[in-house]
Amino acid sequence: MITCVIDYQIDPYKLAEFRQYCEMWLPLIEKFGGTHHGYFLPKEGASDRALGLFSFDSLADYERYRADSRDDPECRRASQFAAETRCIVRLDRQFMDPMLPGTIR
Repeated sequence: MITCVIDYQIDPYKLAEFRQYCEMWLPLIEKFGGTHHGYFLPKEGASDRALGLFSFDSLADYERYRADSRDDPECRRASQFAAETRCIVRLDRQFMDPMLPGTIR
């Protein structure tokens, strides 16, 4: 299993738009065979940081999702929404090997 951790720098004045973007993406990861662990939005501390975490069984499955999602109308709509609203300033992806209950080797 591999978990993608997306570290977002968001526009804190467009938090409502970022929430809408998150709501659009939550079901899409599962549509492509992944497991979404949720988005984590600012509560206290830095007001311009958010995280998104989702997992796939393998890096190959993640890469297949990335390729397939480019042609998916719902994925394109969500990405276009983020671009139009400019709620995301930048993002960084990191891949982690999760230690979840039942997965520890």
